[in-house]
Amino acid sequence: MVMSVNTNVGAMIALQNLNATNAQLATTQNRINTGKSVANAKDNGAIWAIAQGQRAEIGALSAVKQSLDRGVAAVDVALAAGETVSDLLLQMKEKALAATDASLLTAARAALNEDFVSLREQIASVTANAEFNGINLLKTGATGFEALANAQGTSTLTVDAEVMALGGTIVSVGAAQTISTQAAAAAAHTAVSNSIDAVSGALARLGTMSKALSTHTTFVGKLTDALEAGVGNLVDADLAKESAKLQALQTKQQLGVQALGIANQTPQLVLSLFRS
Repeated sequence: MVMSVNTNVGAMIALQNLNATNAQLATTQNRINTGKSVANAKDNGAIWAIAQGQRAEIGALSAVKQSLDRGVAAVDVALAAGETVSDLLLQMKEKALAATDASLLTAARAALNEDFVSLREQIASVTANAEFNGINLLKTGATGFEALANAQGTSTLTVDAEVMALGGTIVSVGAAQTISTQAAAAAAHTAVSNSIDAVSGALARLGTMSKALSTHTTFVGKLTDALEAGVGNLVDADLAKESAKLQALQTKQQLGVQALGIANQTPQLVLSLFRS
């Protein structure tokens, strides 16, 4: 190697190696700080793009889960109200049957009718107020709702309304029905009995849809977890490996500084050639 005071090749090589070590050290420190081996597009454009696409999918699935959760809550409110309607109908059947007794005193019939009317009005109140987030599956005019089922918004789970308002196809007891006479009591008894069967069927359908929504919510949660794990596999750093690499690079950096210091002393050696 030529000994020159103008060009110190050894120092240039040592500086190049030190710069390379410093760059590697900065990369390792960034991975440790962020916990990611691919924190941005500069680190690895292809992997970052794939990860971003999966993050978008995860965000969309979060909206799907929220939609399903609202659906489950709406159906559960309808179920609770429907069960109350069923219980009220059972009490009304007892009153109606008692009122069909021809030997019943007028005062007793009037008392039974008062109880029957009170129970009837409770049904009207329950169905009118069985609402969650603006959704009421039991009131007159209810149309049901659709919950999101996938991240693309192309699939939905449909829940049909089960109208239990008085005088409907499920609860056939009329809004003005009474048991004030024996004949009226007989008609009411038939209407109540039919309503009990119809309400039971409606509750079974609502229960099935509640279970379907809950099952799909669980699936969406598992799918989200799987996608998050997949993104982690793509971009997360192995911190144990990075820790070991950090220590090695720090040692290499110190050695590089020493090597550069030694290389910088070369011009001083030239002076010794000219000493007398």
